[in-house]
Formats: sequence, C-alpha cells, structure tokens
Amino acid sequence: METASGMVLTAFRPRFADYALKMKRGAQVVYPKDLGPIVTYADIYPGARVLEAGTGSGALTIALCRAVGRDGSIVSYELRDEHHAQAVLNIEGMFGKIPDQLDLRVGDLADVGRTGEWFDRCVLDLPEPWGPLETLRGTLEPGAVLCAYLPTTVQVQQLVLALPSHGFLHIETFEVLRRAWHVTERSIRPEHRMIGHTGFLTIARRTS
Repeated sequence: METASGMVLTAFRPRFADYALKMKRGAQVVYPKDLGPIVTYADIYPGARVLEAGTGSGALTIALCRAVGRDGSIVSYELRDEHHAQAVLNIEGMFGKIPDQLDLRVGDLADVGRTGEWFDRCVLDLPEPWGPLETLRGTLEPGAVLCAYLPTTVQVQQLVLALPSHGFLHIETFEVLRRAWHVTERSIRPEHRMIGHTGFLTIARRTS
C-alpha cells in the first residue's frame, strides 16, 4: 500500500493482543499478559465446557472461545446491560459474528444453578467471587478447575479463605509481570518501563 505522498505501508490483520488493548471498553479489559496464564492454568482445552462471569468487555471471552474450539462451549454471564452490549460488539468485531459455541447471558451467575448445566472449567472476573461458590459447587464437575481474576490482596485473601469450605482445594495464587527488552547490535537491556501488577490469579479445583 502506498500513500498519496509516496510512503509505502504494509497492512496486517491485528493480532488478538493488539485488538484486546485497542477495542472499546465497557469494563476494565483483562490484559494480554494475563489472558495466556488464565487459559493455561485454568486448563482450558478444546472441547471444554466453560462457565465465565462476568463478560466485561469480552477480551477474556474471546480468548476462551479460541481455546475451546468449535467442539467446546462457553456460557458467559454479565450483570450489566451496557457491559453485555459492548462485549457483543467487541466479540463480533474479532470473529465477524458471535461464535456458535458461545452463549452470552445477561443475569446473575447464581441463575446457572437452576439450569441443570454442568461445566468442566470456570473463570471468574467478579469483585466478590466467594459469593457464588456454593452455586458453583453444584454445577462444576468433580475435578473441575476454577480460576478467579482479582485486583487486590484483600479480595484474594477472602476468596482463598472461603474456597476450602465450599469443596475447593489445591489452591494457588500468583501474578504475572511483563518486562520488554531493548535489543540492538551494541547493547541489550530491559526497557525502562514495564507492565507490572494488573491482577492476581487464584486457581483451585473442585474436590467435593
């Protein structure tokens, strides 16, 4: 591609990491540096049945759709109508449509306890993820993996202390930091700025 002034440009389709950072946000987006670990440590695999709450701006939902593939399924709950509407636009912008394996629902996660559905994996981006633990105990298969994404240590502590009494064990909490490096012929050094704390990941398994 060449501009009117003669400048030559090369156009690429944006990577998902580019799209996630630039798409319009209703709620705070989950950063690309956290999306990979969530998919990996929550053990999201092709064919998995995944329960998500809340949908937010849809970045994590997109990552989950790509991970479960056409044979998997995702049910994603969002309480706020405006966040749901923005997520729909963002997901359609990435895929061209809402993927067939994705069911976007406006409502409370507690509603899933009345549907009779069962899930292999659960990913929560909620301010109080300890609230629906009893509901999740009745809708997650034994051995299912739960992953919660939280911004503060206070929230993490309350969740971790609540998990065992609701049948979730094998608990671990960590954060991911991303530091870029500047590489030239004469030197290699870390960049002066890095993406530090964005959120904590807490992983657990349903054991009983």
